[in-house]
Amino acid sequence: MASARDIRRRIRGVRNMQQITKAMKMVAASKLRKAQEKVIAARPYARQLQEVLARLAQDQADVTHPLLMERPVQRVGYIIITSDRGLCGGYNTNLIRMTNSSIAEETHDVRLVAVGRKGRDFYRRGKIETIAEFVGLGDNPSYGQAKEIAQEVIGLYESGELDEVYLLYNEFVSAISQRPTRIKLLPIEKPKQVSNTEYIFEPSAEEILTTLLPKYVETQVFRTLLEGKASEMGAKMTAMGAATDNAKEAIERLTLQLNRARQAAITTEISEIVGGASALE
Repeated sequence: MASARDIRRRIRGVRNMQQITKAMKMVAASKLRKAQEKVIAARPYARQLQEVLARLAQDQADVTHPLLMERPVQRVGYIIITSDRGLCGGYNTNLIRMTNSSIAEETHDVRLVAVGRKGRDFYRRGKIETIAEFVGLGDNPSYGQAKEIAQEVIGLYESGELDEVYLLYNEFVSAISQRPTRIKLLPIEKPKQVSNTEYIFEPSAEEILTTLLPKYVETQVFRTLLEGKASEMGAKMTAMGAATDNAKEAIERLTLQLNRARQAAITTEISEIVGGASALE
């Protein structure tokens, strides 16, 4: 059995760790509220923009834009959005597992665009080529950062380096639930449902479509960045909460061991005193 001094030292260490994890949980909870508000605000805009593009694409079926053009697929690009830091439970692990499954099922050549250090570092050791990386986005991703990523991907697609592009990210469901999700980004798919409603566009629908298609890609990337950040903070808050609870249980268990060690020491001292007294008689 460990000595009482060693047990006390371990209790102090666990208690210090408990204070750290509790503080990290509170910080993550504060950041989660802000990230969740941004996600909720971004979703309607992205959905409305998609609806506008659907109407335009229906009216302009003969428009040929590079982002709408489908071609024989040889190289597929995966944009994987992970975190820059750890201590967020299974946030990165679940997403990387889904990405690996998608890569294993893919029959074409796969190239990666890594957003976040965890994904970049993981696939840097593998055999999948990473053609672009974006790290250090911070806790508040901006539209400018999303635009930079989108422009890089659009350039790779228009140059023929990639024939299809998919976004892989964690969709925010709740603070304790994040869903690994894969959506197709490029080429932009035209809607299958046809509407009988007629719209008048100013300027021409073709000009609007040419302007909105890159904006749509940027908006989708921005939304997924926000989804990923909210999911990360939710996962971190849950992980730090579990770590705090585990530390509490460890302290209780060590305290019980300490009491047993003290009791054993007292019993030993009493036995020695009684034995010494008996020897003097």
